[in-house]
Amino acid sequence: MEAKLNEFESKMKKTMGNLDGELGTIRAGRANPNVLNRITVDYYGTPTALQQVANISVPEARMIQIQPWEKSMLKEIEKAIQMSDIGINPTNDGNTVRLVFPELTEERRKELVKDVKKKGEAAKVAIRNIRRDGNDAFKKLKGTEVSEDGIKDLEERLQKVTDKYIKEVDKAVEVKSKEVLTV
Repeated sequence: MEAKLNEFESKMKKTMGNLDGELGTIRAGRANPNVLNRITVDYYGTPTALQQVANISVPEARMIQIQPWEKSMLKEIEKAIQMSDIGINPTNDGNTVRLVFPELTEERRKELVKDVKKKGEAAKVAIRNIRRDGNDAFKKLKGTEVSEDGIKDLEERLQKVTDKYIKEVDKAVEVKSKEVLTV
């Protein structure tokens, strides 16, 4: 029974990890290389993560510099960034690709906070769905070697785990929202 409970808790932990990854891609006024995590480039016919074909650094607070290991990749990297949803035009000087992040306007910051909250809500829904799946699985144990009280106990423990992860989601959303709103 403990194994069943741990299985649902690990699913909730994965949801939390997924949320952290998504929040990492939201930029908060200063350059964060995580915004490039989802970008892939065509590397000899294979879609490859940008981090695997170039060195990515942050030389200034609002600039990301991408130094490809092969000069032939410059155009591919530039094209991949333009096709992505980060909304910044890359500049290419023949050796490196630079992304200069503009200052965020108050309006844009508020939009980003809404986006952060939306992602947080989606994570909470996912966690609650995992709880529901867990409770359904526990109810199916009825009539087996597990007693009614045992099932109730499992449901209560799953609820405590759910509450813990919901609080973590709220905390992560709050931290990211503050980060985005800080000028």
